[in-house]
Amino acid sequence: MRSILKAVSQPLQSMVLLGINCGFGQTDVANLPRASLDLDTGWVDFPRPKTGIERRCPLWAETVEALREANTHRPTPKDQADADLVFVTKYGQRWVRNSSGAKQSWVDSVGAQFGKLLHRLGLKRNKLSFYALRHTFETIGGEARDQVAVDHIMGQARNDMASLYRERISDERLRRVTDVIHGWLSSDISDTSR
Repeated sequence: MRSILKAVSQPLQSMVLLGINCGFGQTDVANLPRASLDLDTGWVDFPRPKTGIERRCPLWAETVEALREANTHRPTPKDQADADLVFVTKYGQRWVRNSSGAKQSWVDSVGAQFGKLLHRLGLKRNKLSFYALRHTFETIGGEARDQVAVDHIMGQARNDMASLYRERISDERLRRVTDVIHGWLSSDISDTSR
């Protein structure tokens, strides 16, 4: 992760940070509206596009800084419907979308750019993709020993009675999860216990 973060440039840098900071996948970053970000307080409130499940995540200082930087270089969206998106490609399109034309196909520019980065760094291997950031978030976030908070940040539902009855999850619990991940990411490379 540290190698990736040192080598990645904007806007992919912001997307990678959202991936490891909040467990976002490609579709999440591609559909993230500006209105979901509060960079002054350092929070993102954004239902998961795949399920519509509410989620809330505290942003690290470097994530906020990267998002502010990405915003200063954001191209103009080609389609007015994308005007509120945080990220658009240099061509003004969504990063993940169905292609137009006679033969429609799925276009995942986030995954493609991340794959190129992994290749350049000599890290590319089978089944290693941008979505691995979400897997890493789940794995390392679990070290906070609060699966409810991890699930909330990731927009996952357990379909159990406790989930049905739960009215809220405190910001303190959510922050503890992202702090554990941040500590893991910032830890000394020689510490093999992490």
